[in-house]
Amino acid sequence: MKKIKVTFEFPPNGIKQPLTYHLIKDFDLMLNILNADVSLNRTGRLVMDLQGEEEKLEAALKWVEEQGIAFKLFEKEVIWNEEKCIHCGACTAVCPSGALSMDDKTWNLKFDQEKCLICELCIKTCPLGVMGLNGDSLFIDSYRSE
Repeated sequence: MKKIKVTFEFPPNGIKQPLTYHLIKDFDLMLNILNADVSLNRTGRLVMDLQGEEEKLEAALKWVEEQGIAFKLFEKEVIWNEEKCIHCGACTAVCPSGALSMDDKTWNLKFDQEKCLICELCIKTCPLGVMGLNGDSLFIDSYRSE
């Protein structure tokens, strides 16, 4: 089983098939919709986790492309240097998915990697730079030099 995070963008009135239905039924995939912005006569955007056998994931993405739906795979992930974090909560104000939140009892920051959309807003907002990307060598070097 392989799990990927993907954003689908489809043109206004461009979706002729029930996308999620086909991904589940025809390709035997498990999916988790993380974010959706779909309106009539507007470009639609759907962010989700897809999980299944690698061959079926590849076949599903090929089918999606054949339907005229563009997609982007997330190859990076946000990492959090919890030890350097002062739990100020600045990042929670800009997190669109709720992946970053404050624990209502301890007021410590919580980071749910599964909900993260990798929008990078938290990285730009953090006053201490404790949020970064796993592919960013500058962040990794500063993370290691604790």
